[in-house]
Amino acid sequence: MKLITANWPAPDHISAFTTTRLGGCSKGVYGSFNLGDHVGDAPHLVSANRQLLSDQFKFLKQPQWLSQVHGTNLIKANPNGLVVEADACWSDETGQPCVIMTADCLPVFFTDKQGERVAVAHAGWRGLLDGVLEQALSVFPDPSEVLVWFGPAIGPLAFEVGDEVKQQFCDQMQASETAFCSTLSAGKWMADIYKLARLRLNEAGVQSISGGEYCTFSQSELFYSYRRDGVTGRMASVIWIN
Repeated sequence: MKLITANWPAPDHISAFTTTRLGGCSKGVYGSFNLGDHVGDAPHLVSANRQLLSDQFKFLKQPQWLSQVHGTNLIKANPNGLVVEADACWSDETGQPCVIMTADCLPVFFTDKQGERVAVAHAGWRGLLDGVLEQALSVFPDPSEVLVWFGPAIGPLAFEVGDEVKQQFCDQMQASETAFCSTLSAGKWMADIYKLARLRLNEAGVQSISGGEYCTFSQSELFYSYRRDGVTGRMASVIWIN
C-alpha cells in the first residue's frame, strides 16, 4: 500500500499517515484500497482492506473507527471494536489507533510536543465551521504546545462553494475572506479549506501547522474524491502513540 506519511516535527514515537487508494482488494470505482464500509463496496473487501492495514502495522489495539456525520463530536478511542458516531477521536494510551475517513474533507492530526496524547479530526466545511477542530484541541492543556498536520484534502483550485458558505465563515472570522477567490460564476467562490483550518487553529493558539500540499480532487491516481466521482471509496487517516 502507498501512504502519505505525516511530515511534521512530532516526536519519533508518534505515527501518523493517510492512506491512498492504492494497494488493496476493492474493485471498480472503489479500486483498490477502500476503507469505507458505508459507500456501497462489498463488505468482505472492505474488511480485507482493513485487515491489510492492521497486519501492516501490527496494531497493539483495535483501531477506533467512527460513523461520521459532519458534526463536532469528539470521543476517546476505545479498543472494544464498537463504531461510534463522531467526527474526531483522541487517545493518551500507547498502541491505540485513532482513525477518521475522508474523500475530499480535511483530515487534521494533533499531538503535543511531548507526544503524550494524539487526536485526529474529520473537517468538511460544516464541521470546520461548527468547531470540530476546536473540539479536538480541547483535550490538550496548552494549544501553544500542540503540533498539527493537515492530511490530503480537496485543493483551493477545486473546492467551489456558494455565497452562503463564504458568508458563514466570514461572519465568524473576518480574516476568512482571504481563503476565498471569486469565480466566473455569480455567487460562487473557490475555497481554500487548508487556509480556513489554519486561520481557526492560529486563532485558537496553535503555532505549529504542517501539510496542506495535496489535492484529492485533481490527484485522481492517488486519492478518492467524492466531488469528482460521486460513488467512490474512502481513505483513512490514522494516528497513534508507539
